[in-house]
Amino acid sequence: MGLVILTGFMGAGKTTAGIELGKKLNLPVYDTDQLLEEKHRMKVKEMFAEYGEEKFRNFETEMLQSLSDSPAIVTTGGGAVIKEENRHVLKTKGQIFFLHCDFDVLYERLKEDTARPLLKEKSKEQIEKLYESRLACYLDGSVTINTTGKTPEDIADDIISRL
Repeated sequence: MGLVILTGFMGAGKTTAGIELGKKLNLPVYDTDQLLEEKHRMKVKEMFAEYGEEKFRNFETEMLQSLSDSPAIVTTGGGAVIKEENRHVLKTKGQIFFLHCDFDVLYERLKEDTARPLLKEKSKEQIEKLYESRLACYLDGSVTINTTGKTPEDIADDIISRL
């Protein structure tokens, strides 16, 4: 089976759906942001502040390359797929699912979030532009799962039906 990889924009439900999917398939769940925080002993927003986005994306690439091919659920950070190298690595390691959610729903989930460095002091229009700039990357080599209005259980069941 390899890895079941969940990608998508911030707030799309990757982490919660990934946890539910792991329970249903009895597989371990790895969150790449959490793995990076453990490895570097700092929060993602601290890594962005100290090293900048480019260096953070390099850390992300190293993390993705180091993932085992053993069956597991992997939830990625919202920007992990913007690097072509990362998309290539993910395609070789397993099946990729793009968790798509209507932008207005995403925005409602994200507008009060202070933990995400790329959202800091951004307008709705700026966040939507970021979302749209990533869409092609999310779609590259993935199966699209619409998460709008769905529970984590519904999302997990939808992914299982497509494995």
